[in-house]
Amino acid sequence: MTSKFPAHRALADTAAYSPSPVPRDTSDTSDIKAAIVVDDVVKRYGDNTAVDGLSFTVDRGTVLALLGPNGAGKTTTIEMCEGFTRPTSGRISVLGVNPTTHPDQVRRRIGIMLQGGGSYSGIRVGEMLNLAASYNDNPHDPEWLLDVVGLTGARRTTYRRLSGGQQQRLSLALALIGRPEIIFLDEPTAGMDAQSRNMVWELINDLRRDGVTVVLTTHLMDEAEALADDVIIIDQGRIVARGTPEQLTKQGKELGGTVSLETTSALDAGELVDKLHARGLENVSVRASRPLAYTLKTDPTPGVIALITEAVAEQDVLIRNLSTNHRSLEDVFLDITGKELRS
Repeated sequence: MTSKFPAHRALADTAAYSPSPVPRDTSDTSDIKAAIVVDDVVKRYGDNTAVDGLSFTVDRGTVLALLGPNGAGKTTTIEMCEGFTRPTSGRISVLGVNPTTHPDQVRRRIGIMLQGGGSYSGIRVGEMLNLAASYNDNPHDPEWLLDVVGLTGARRTTYRRLSGGQQQRLSLALALIGRPEIIFLDEPTAGMDAQSRNMVWELINDLRRDGVTVVLTTHLMDEAEALADDVIIIDQGRIVARGTPEQLTKQGKELGGTVSLETTSALDAGELVDKLHARGLENVSVRASRPLAYTLKTDPTPGVIALITEAVAEQDVLIRNLSTNHRSLEDVFLDITGKELRS
């Protein structure tokens, strides 16, 4: 099968490109086997520690979801991997290269999708992509890429007249234009409609199949659960959980079974618990994990399921989805980082 996004050496960051040769970095050759190595990295801004001793490795051709509350240290970590921010201490290797000492070498081989778009407000979509292509040795065909991200019809539209979702799709095309070996995606589906979001998910899966490493930050837990091979949850600059989505969602099952409900209208959780207690389920508890989604801690036997559906029906609420013994990644994330709002 023909590779859609072959991972050739690329000059992905147009701002960093220089036609003059750059001397090869002499990083540890063992790092070349991994896409990214972060080893005991600390980043301080005055008295504030944004990143506090992070260590992890990202294998080539995999999708890593880097999750955490606002201010957890995700963006700082990625900026250090991209060579835009220097760590206070520790070591980072990207494709066997130190991004602190050789940032241009790193940016030649990575793609960066920014939420801000990174385009001039008055430039047309086709002009921007052609300009980015001109900074790369072996770029994708801009016209083909416009078709891939669904912007062919907007080729002559200026950036400032694009919708938020269209700006995101252009930003994705700009990140892909140089055939990157690693692509960093910051909230890639923010502001997108369902069709655009589905397109991005398919592209990410295509990139992984073609051997491209994807580092994804997102606040959409279902997105991380669907796409990621590996998930790292960061809070207060430290890794608080890591594993595959399946490994993380299995955590906590030793505390008892669960029943998860999604409903078409809101449940009165207190009333539901009272009715279940009255039916003999003394130890059951109910938690609203998000609007119209509820998790009940109880052993999900056929009899218990029947009692739950009966009690929900008495509130004249329709159950849209019911699952047993499966915690979502969002449940795990909230259990670990808490439900309190962060300033």
